[in-house]
Amino acid sequence: MKEFLSKGEPVISVDTKKKECLGGFKNAGTEYRPKKGLRKVLDHDFLIPKLGKVKPYGVDLLNDNTGFVNLGIDHDTSDFSVGSIRRWWWAVGHATFPDVKLLYTITP
Repeated sequence: MKEFLSKGEPVISVDTKKKECLGGFKNAGTEYRPKKGLRKVLDHDFLIPKLGKVKPYGVDLLNDNTGFVNLGIDHDTSDFSVGSIRRWWWAVGHATFPDVKLLYTITP
């Protein structure tokens, strides 16, 4: 990995997270909004069948500590993983590393 980084070649760490229900659910975080502009949210994240669930898949570029998240509904983990890395490559990678021939990938 250090050899790739020292040569300026891309090093990515990839990982998928647990599926999340889609919808306007309560979040423990803080959001600053005008008092009259408050959002109504659901206080429990029960599945809303018409919205479904989403699976986040992250691609972290260790060269400059940036991240890319792809959201999908694919149940085939290997296809989704490859598709997510491909999306990262076309959205970020090929412009950042136009002459690269190798990609170093870390999976936890």
